[in-house]
Amino acid sequence: MAPIEDHPLRYRLANELHARPFPSMQAPCSAAYVAFKQPEMAANRDRARDVAHLMALLDRHGAPHPQPGATHYYGQLGRHWLKWEQHTEFVTYTIFSEGVEDRAFDARAFDPFPQDWLEDAPGQRVTSILIRVEPRRDAEEMRADFRDWFVPESLAVSSVLEGAAIMGGDFRIDQNGHMRFAVFASEGTGQRRIGRIVQRLCEIETYKSMSMLGFARVRAMGAQLGVLDTRLTELVEAMSVEGSKAEETLQALLAISAELETLSAQSSFRFGATWAYEAIVNERIAALREDRHEGRQTFGEFMVRRYQPAMRTVRSAQERLDAMSARGVRAANLLRTRVDVERSAQNQALLESMDKRSDLQLRLQRTVEGLSVVAISYYAVSLVSYLLYPLADSTGLSKGLLTAIVTLPVVLAVWGLVRRLRKEVEK
Repeated sequence: MAPIEDHPLRYRLANELHARPFPSMQAPCSAAYVAFKQPEMAANRDRARDVAHLMALLDRHGAPHPQPGATHYYGQLGRHWLKWEQHTEFVTYTIFSEGVEDRAFDARAFDPFPQDWLEDAPGQRVTSILIRVEPRRDAEEMRADFRDWFVPESLAVSSVLEGAAIMGGDFRIDQNGHMRFAVFASEGTGQRRIGRIVQRLCEIETYKSMSMLGFARVRAMGAQLGVLDTRLTELVEAMSVEGSKAEETLQALLAISAELETLSAQSSFRFGATWAYEAIVNERIAALREDRHEGRQTFGEFMVRRYQPAMRTVRSAQERLDAMSARGVRAANLLRTRVDVERSAQNQALLESMDKRSDLQLRLQRTVEGLSVVAISYYAVSLVSYLLYPLADSTGLSKGLLTAIVTLPVVLAVWGLVRRLRKEVEK
């Protein structure tokens, strides 16, 4: 039996679904996480620089390199484990360590990332996170830890995955520049499940930060949108004013439309990425299957109160930009129609004027033709008379009578000739 021919990407695509498993973590343990993004054109960056930066870290610890073309890596880094992932706009590094520091959220958890290596990163830090995982303890002890580690005003705490763990965080940056999250794993919670919770926390914070870039873009372009909106409104109002110069108004409208299209083109990728990141944040929170813990706000409620308003602002700005672009196009089309009507009226008046001038030219031409007949006839009669003068003596006619006799035939002949020539020209 002949073998079935496989698509060349079949195995690669199938393996891609299993290429990024959740880490295995056993309490107590900790994770240090950092994400880098280039400030401009991150989606079109030179990804070889990301790989080179990873290999520089691996070389420092004597760890093996990833396969050529890899977009993810998981391997041992001394007594730690490193997970590296390359995404569309950013790259992430996660260090998993057994045990926890005596002092909660000690900055030394970032020691596996050398300072000079961090400074050489091909991009800027989007976020960095410290996650502390401990076995679940007495409720009062956990309550005291949450009170000591986080800001109560913004603290979110919830029970996740049907009581597998209690997680908490305040989404604030500490004095060392890191976000903090705490996870208290219940007895019997598997290592994969703990790793899934930690991974979800990293993804929630990263995609939240990435989607907030859309909010920053909206705030930066807000003043420009306001100016363009005012100018567009004034031009639309000017269209209804009698005596306004339509062509000048049309040129101004086209200039505003061009600026709006430029803004739309510059922001389209960021808006699209914002909605994709927002969806991932909501999906990751939903996957944790939160339950309220001791009356505290959950992560989902925190996002509804603090994060979703920012996303609604971005959506409102995008809708406003789209509406302004549509208004500009409609106004330009209306004004272009008005210009066309005015030009048609001008062309009609011009044609009527040309008709009048043509009629006058025709009358003038006929007048000139009549005068031409008289002038030509005069010279023709003179020539004919000179030719017939020698016959005057033999016929007994005077020169004046002879001239009078030939005048009428010559005039008729000239008139007929001019009339014939005019008909030939008109053909």
